[in-house]
Amino acid sequence: MRSIEVQSPGLLTTVQDLGRQGFGPIGVSPSGAADPISLRLGNRLVGNAEGAAALEMMLLGATFFFPEGAIVALRGSDFGATLDDVPIQPDASAEVRRGATLRLGPTRSGARCYLCVQGGIVVEPFLRSASTHLLSGLGGFGGRALRKGDVLRIGQATEKFRRRTIARRVAEQLASREVLRVTRGPQADWFPEAPHGEFYAGVYRVGEQSNRMGLRLEGAAVPQAKGRQMITEGASLGAVQVPPGGAPIILFVEQQTTGGYPKIANVISADLHRVGQLRPRDEVRFEQVSFETARSLLIEQEERVTSTGAILE
Repeated sequence: MRSIEVQSPGLLTTVQDLGRQGFGPIGVSPSGAADPISLRLGNRLVGNAEGAAALEMMLLGATFFFPEGAIVALRGSDFGATLDDVPIQPDASAEVRRGATLRLGPTRSGARCYLCVQGGIVVEPFLRSASTHLLSGLGGFGGRALRKGDVLRIGQATEKFRRRTIARRVAEQLASREVLRVTRGPQADWFPEAPHGEFYAGVYRVGEQSNRMGLRLEGAAVPQAKGRQMITEGASLGAVQVPPGGAPIILFVEQQTTGGYPKIANVISADLHRVGQLRPRDEVRFEQVSFETARSLLIEQEERVTSTGAILE
């Protein structure tokens, strides 16, 4: 079986697929790719199923050696990748010759880049998923981020190399944006000034302590009505909860599955991939949309991502 050798692991490189859905009732969050759209498109570039396991890199990329060669694609943020010191085009498939080295540096744009390899990354599944859940140390490659010297197995090649690229219009439509669209949260009426108060009028900065569990936002505190208390309840991916201090937190892919803080809003499904590309110190604003609009935007995005015209040959 073919393999990839890790010569330098980067800052936080993990095996991820589309996550383990349906285990929230037993306290297991989905994990999976922080930017699932990039994972899906990257896999399509190399001829994989959309949910095949790939490598997610954050802020600083890794260096990989391919002893038997491979067909690869990079999708997500631009990490200035080179193949044997020659720049490699992102958003396109590439053939890696036997004995070649792929190097990725610091990000030039967003937070994460995905290395998709034809055949996928082969690891032992945990609860039907290859995704690494860092907080619990389960799934992926030993339940942890990659280290120097790790050797990853690659699945069997499915076809010969075919040059594929992502259509420019699709890439532009999926690009990062400073405004995250949200729907009303279950406790939105606990915040007397919503939807026209500080939360929607203000600009927030992503805090340094943000991670795959949640993005802590810095900015104007969000006041809430006094004397209100809630019991712990289920928490959804993308929920924007407001602790007593008033600093919002966007719950993300390794979130706790229940929580006792009121939730003013929820990032719509069509914008969750954009949350995965937010870096510390990035600025973001919120725009409220209706549930009907959120549904329409998701349908439009799915049609765009899954269309035959999204990938050019």
